[in-house]
Amino acid sequence: MLDKNRLFPAESASRAVAAKLYETVRDLPIISPHGHTDPQWFADNQPFPNPTALFIQPDHYIFRMLYSQGISLESLGIPQVDGKQSADPREVWRLFARNYFLFRGTPTRLWIDFAFAEQFGLKERLSAENADEYYDAIDKKLRTPEFLPRALYERFNLEVIATTDAAVDSLEHHRKIKASGWKGRVLPTFRPDAVVDAEYLGFQDNLKKLGEVSGEDISSWKGYLSALRKRRAFFKENGATATDHGHLTAMTADLSLNEATALYERIYTGKTNPGDVELFQAQMLTEMAGMSVEDGLTMQLHPGAIRNHNPHVYEKFGRDKGADIPSPTEYVRSLRPLLSKYGNEPGFTFILFTLDESTFSRELAPLAGHYPCLRLGPPWWFHDSPEGMTRFREQATETAGFYNTVGFNDDTRAFLSIPARHDVARRIDCAFLGKLVAEHRLDESEAFELAQDLTVNLVRKAYKL
Repeated sequence: MLDKNRLFPAESASRAVAAKLYETVRDLPIISPHGHTDPQWFADNQPFPNPTALFIQPDHYIFRMLYSQGISLESLGIPQVDGKQSADPREVWRLFARNYFLFRGTPTRLWIDFAFAEQFGLKERLSAENADEYYDAIDKKLRTPEFLPRALYERFNLEVIATTDAAVDSLEHHRKIKASGWKGRVLPTFRPDAVVDAEYLGFQDNLKKLGEVSGEDISSWKGYLSALRKRRAFFKENGATATDHGHLTAMTADLSLNEATALYERIYTGKTNPGDVELFQAQMLTEMAGMSVEDGLTMQLHPGAIRNHNPHVYEKFGRDKGADIPSPTEYVRSLRPLLSKYGNEPGFTFILFTLDESTFSRELAPLAGHYPCLRLGPPWWFHDSPEGMTRFREQATETAGFYNTVGFNDDTRAFLSIPARHDVARRIDCAFLGKLVAEHRLDESEAFELAQDLTVNLVRKAYKL
């Protein structure tokens, strides 16, 4: 099923160079600096329950496509807010197999076919006719020591994997991994959204918890910032090298101390004025940049998703159920307050992502091509595809070059898709470099160096790994 030249250029000269480049990076270790795998998998090292729980239920790429065709989330066994999850795993798998044709031409199909072929040795295309054969073959292997989470980590040649963790998280699973003596590197990432976004579900309770775990009085602006500094230090002590911020916009602000104090009081008491919630998030991005200058944690910004667009799904199933939709995002004016204050600081690394591809050549590449702190994150989420990766290289390289980017990260909850996603990224980068060589825009020796840099060196440097 998997052609050795998949995703390489159809034109023979470019394809030949791409294939040679790929051979030099194919087996390099996987560095996964931003993702959403569950650290408890590696802490407890227990078998995955069944094929459905591994492939379908944690992966919104899969169930959002099925839902778009009228297949209910209940029938797929997606956990509900009230704890209900009654679907039979084998029946869910059969339903998935009957509708596998829906994924034709999508990156999801590339990832899943890779996992089926490379990890389970399944060579026929999944269909209604072989659904049970697939299920039984996968289920049998999941019960073997070779398919425990730690064994898969080692088999995938992972050098490091970073999770995404709430600011108030105890990091108990990360500490358990470290105490176990296992050599795998599973690092936390500090994600403060739940204590920064006043519209986040349970915001006031989250603030209270922040005060409890930090030992700070978060009723004051000074105490709130001290609490966040303590939590960042706790994350760093447990291996974190980065923070992550998911905001609707890239808006930043630089308020005076009196203005910020008054704004926080309104946020804390819930007596907000129109615009206060967005202004507070904008101020907090600048505050977090300042903290990164202090403690050295790499800062990531993932803006532009209107979360929980489907209220019916959100009310019944909660967050992260495939109903987040991209929205246009402006960066140049929005980031100016933060960059005016910290954009020239040595040692500060600020990685920008986007769901708005129109900004790559117009805004993001020019910004990253100037400010020493800025780097461009790889194509993210809806653009994590061969087409999206190619468009990114074409639009960003002309102004930002290669060395103001940070390689690839998979940003996934679907553990088995990690090798497939990195393989796609390596193939597309080699295809892009092969084309430059064939057009005599790049020497072949430079392309071999670049292939290594794009695969491992840039990501190690940006995330301080």
